[in-house]
Amino acid sequence: MYDLTGKVALVTGSSMGLGRAFAFDLAKAGASVIVNNRKGGEAAEAVVKEIESMGREAALVPCDIGNAESVARMSDTILTRFRKIDILVNNAGISVDGTTVKYAPDAWDRVMRTNIYGVFFCSKYCLPSMIEQKWGRIINISSLVGQMGVIGTPAYTASKAAIMGYTKTLAKEVARKGITVNCISLGYFEGGGLLETVPEKIAKDILAGIPVGRWGKPEEISSAINYLVSDAAAYITGQTLNINGGYYM
Repeated sequence: MYDLTGKVALVTGSSMGLGRAFAFDLAKAGASVIVNNRKGGEAAEAVVKEIESMGREAALVPCDIGNAESVARMSDTILTRFRKIDILVNNAGISVDGTTVKYAPDAWDRVMRTNIYGVFFCSKYCLPSMIEQKWGRIINISSLVGQMGVIGTPAYTASKAAIMGYTKTLAKEVARKGITVNCISLGYFEGGGLLETVPEKIAKDILAGIPVGRWGKPEEISSAINYLVSDAAAYITGQTLNINGGYYM
């Protein structure tokens, strides 16, 4: 376990699913954690309470990450209470299924606004604090869908591919400011949104094609995140780490 005591971490989309697990594990490593979703609610509040029960600081800051003004306000709120932002995990994402011919333009816009605009806006407004202190870590959560393509996910695929490209550019922009930017491309995980959208028959076919023979576990992502945001990983930036059990190589 890497020691993140004194660090302040923002995890977008952390009221449920994998984001929730990431928030818990960052807290277990010692970080203060900002829990985020769009509208707050009991699930998000429960995550905050659980983190506080560990003896860590936590706060719920609801925000529409696809809206620049909303993200700017979220950043201001965090800085007012915690004085800094050390770690950003761009986890929030949505998908709307449908083939390109039948895909609604407004659905494309909704997915892009959350999945890639959100990564850009959160990075943009969290970076000044990192630059000022000459230390920061940004982790962008992508998907193997953006590497191999999956029928019926045009916007999701495009957004996840875009995250990988943006990671490389941002990493180069801030590399000499003590900030690293890396991407984690996920396969199919227990409790992950990607697996929940897959029909049972297709899920069986996918499972049969995963070399390690099982679904991933959230803690197998968290351990990678906690390493990449630690001082031990200061020489790793601009990389995409595939965590998928060998399903895509």
